[in-house]
Amino acid sequence: MSRKAKANPEWTGFQESRPYGPNYDLRTDFVMVYGIGEDLPERIEGWKKAGYTIHLMTGVSWGQYQDYLYSRFDGRDHWDEAQKIRDGSHMLHGKDVPYMVPTISFAEYLATYIKKAIDSGVEAIHMEEPEFWAQSGYEDAFKREWLNYYGEDWIPPHSSPDAQYRASKLKAAMYYRALDRICSQMKEYALVTHGRTVRFYVPTHSLINYTQWRIVSPEALLVSMPACDGFIAQIWTGTARTANVYRGVRRERTFETAYLEYGVMQELTRGTGREMWFLHDPIEDNPRYTWSDYKFNYRQTVVASLLHPGVSQYEVCPWPRRVFEGKYPTPDGTGKEGIPGDYATVLLTVMSVLRDMHNHEEAAGGTEYTRGIGLLLANSAMYQRGDVLGEGDERAAFKYDGTGSPDELTAEQCDLLDWSAFYGLALPLVKRGIPLRPVQLDNVLTFPGYLEGYRVLLISYEFMKPEHPGIHQALGQWVREGGVLIYAGDGSDPFHGVQEWWNRGAGSRTYERPEEHLFESLGLGRDPEEGEHAVGGGAVIFVRVNPAVLSKTGKGAELVANTVRRALALRGEAKDYFESGVLRMQRGPYVIAQAMDETEADGGLTLNGRFVDLFEADLPVLERVELRPGENCLLYDLAQDAAAGGEPAILISASRVRDERREPGRYEFVSESPASMTVSTRIRCAAAPARVTADGADAAFAHDPASGTLLVRHPGRPEGAAIAIEW
Repeated sequence: MSRKAKANPEWTGFQESRPYGPNYDLRTDFVMVYGIGEDLPERIEGWKKAGYTIHLMTGVSWGQYQDYLYSRFDGRDHWDEAQKIRDGSHMLHGKDVPYMVPTISFAEYLATYIKKAIDSGVEAIHMEEPEFWAQSGYEDAFKREWLNYYGEDWIPPHSSPDAQYRASKLKAAMYYRALDRICSQMKEYALVTHGRTVRFYVPTHSLINYTQWRIVSPEALLVSMPACDGFIAQIWTGTARTANVYRGVRRERTFETAYLEYGVMQELTRGTGREMWFLHDPIEDNPRYTWSDYKFNYRQTVVASLLHPGVSQYEVCPWPRRVFEGKYPTPDGTGKEGIPGDYATVLLTVMSVLRDMHNHEEAAGGTEYTRGIGLLLANSAMYQRGDVLGEGDERAAFKYDGTGSPDELTAEQCDLLDWSAFYGLALPLVKRGIPLRPVQLDNVLTFPGYLEGYRVLLISYEFMKPEHPGIHQALGQWVREGGVLIYAGDGSDPFHGVQEWWNRGAGSRTYERPEEHLFESLGLGRDPEEGEHAVGGGAVIFVRVNPAVLSKTGKGAELVANTVRRALALRGEAKDYFESGVLRMQRGPYVIAQAMDETEADGGLTLNGRFVDLFEADLPVLERVELRPGENCLLYDLAQDAAAGGEPAILISASRVRDERREPGRYEFVSESPASMTVSTRIRCAAAPARVTADGADAAFAHDPASGTLLVRHPGRPEGAAIAIEW
């Protein structure tokens, strides 16, 4: 579906709650001014003067909403709408900042402030993080909503799997209602009052992270909401470093987790007409780490995101002030320090790469890898993550959001947080260099042809459920047309017994578990034998095992990989199965690669040629790049410079370049970047220059005759430094 075109490109942006500051003026296309306080018009004006397209971002589940809580909005105290857990305590994001229940009243409150933002001229609104914690649902407002939605008195969510599942479905529906109401109402307000359209986006964590952290959100429901124009995939070190289990070892796997998170968000909007930005954060919400830790994990997330070519828009930084002006622990723990100068340059270089990425498609041919493998994941995975441990047992009534220490969790809580049923199927393939995509199961029914391009799909109802029987008809059609479906499950999940469509039928139309309906729809009967079954032009492979078990041993990981290998063989494509231990892609001149650790495959990578290392501040030119297991790279391939040896041109810069001008013996441009940092720029330049200046003063430069390139370094200026190169 087509949507109204934007007035200006919005390839990159960032969010900031503080007024304009030159040290964190990143020179992106747009800025999301954060928060709906009284100083909003002043903050908007400051960023507008700096030349930005202005968006507004505000929290839809938490924020500085004390006027609403303490009777100053409509004369009524609203603490009964603050999320609570079983013991009666509130779920808090900070002092007097609870997570809210998205009531109609709360939606109307938010709308009054969004009107002010529209009046101030913002072009888009971002309603971020619609989050209802799975272990909440004990507040009076939710009890009233339960009665209205289900037509019966509220049932404590922890009392049974069915109660927990129904509570979570209601939570998702409430946030859909709130967002639909706000966005639709405000779009009408903008048209009627100002005669212009305003776009609405939802910045949200990935379905994978929300499920792992035990948070309920609308996610896939919003793809079909008319007023929703798209999303920001809020993925960063804080989400991706959440530990998981592979081959029985529980540890952080930032790259692999981020790769899967970005993947499911790419697939959320693929073919839907909705926009998607990928977020990166050079640090994270947890301020306890050193700069070296932040730098290592930032690289993991950037490389992971760039391996998904279906998205080329990016939020390059949330809260840049805390990055470029904040201080974090020194390695020896004795103090705090600001951002190292070289790291600041690297960050701006990467942001420049992200701004250019929309110009480049994935290169055809080249790297061999196993294409077309997906792992189905549904919204309902979030509905199975709450507390069902019974009265007096508080093991599951804990909150984890990445800001605390995992060491504070008990072994039982860690086991719950691991979400091994999903990772037991996903990690064995990613670790082998197979670019597995998590596929949004809910889209299968809504968007015809959504599964085109997939050859093998893995699915399990041990950690999620299908919310409509028509999903099985769509899967059946895909299998009969040649796809191979791998089903893993042993029927042990207690959530099979929730009140849903598969057990509400009459007579022979009632099923104990949803996979019975799936198998029957495929013509295999309700309880087929374990193993391979031909279905039309495709096949089904039934593995009777709970996928959580597969995460515990090397044999479990081998079973997953061997089953996918066999699935391709059933299609007559056994030769298309590769295990390299490397995920690699070329997008135009950019080479992106990650060598896996914990794998029996080679796991290393050697690249020969001539490359600019974009993760180094001085943009060195390398003729050989070697990656050991666990290492990655982001390179500019000079062999892709079609005009090599030609007239001078910018290849890569830690700044935004404008006003290029060429004259005999002279090349000029303007370089925009934050203040208080050093800009590095690598320029195609066949001959060494006699002089390089920045705003008339001599600038540092070094010519590399072997590559025919020139490195120029100079102080940054948001308004732009005038660079001149003379021969």
